[in-house]
Amino acid sequence: MFKVESSNSIILFLAALILLAATATSTAETTNVLALHADLPNVGLSAIRALGALALVLAIFFGGVWLFRNGQRAVWRKTGVPRLSILETRSLGNRMSVYVVGYDRQRLLLGSSPTGLNLLSRLPEEPEALEDAPLPAPARVDFADYLQQVLKGK
Repeated sequence: MFKVESSNSIILFLAALILLAATATSTAETTNVLALHADLPNVGLSAIRALGALALVLAIFFGGVWLFRNGQRAVWRKTGVPRLSILETRSLGNRMSVYVVGYDRQRLLLGSSPTGLNLLSRLPEEPEALEDAPLPAPARVDFADYLQQVLKGK
């Protein structure tokens, strides 16, 4: 008799478990249904927002590139005119050239060759410009003649 009661209790237990599982799956079916709403966002508006965000990112990128390339000019404006500059350059062919370099008011004539850089001559100092008076037009001196004159003077 003990076996009959234990088999009945097992059957009752399995029946209760099946009933519980059936109710759980029936409620799960009702809660997992995707409810589509009629008020979905407009696709055109979403596309416009995405393109606007892309335009903003590209504008920031190209602004950074411009600032990186032109930042030196902004620094020069803050610190003034650079003191060292190449005033004039001429190529003599075969990887040789001549440069007129200015530092503050000093001017130097430098020669460049494949073996290195040489100081050819110190040129007369650049006169200080008067701020109020306009500068007269400089007389055109042929660079080749001036170079020949400097080289003969050595």
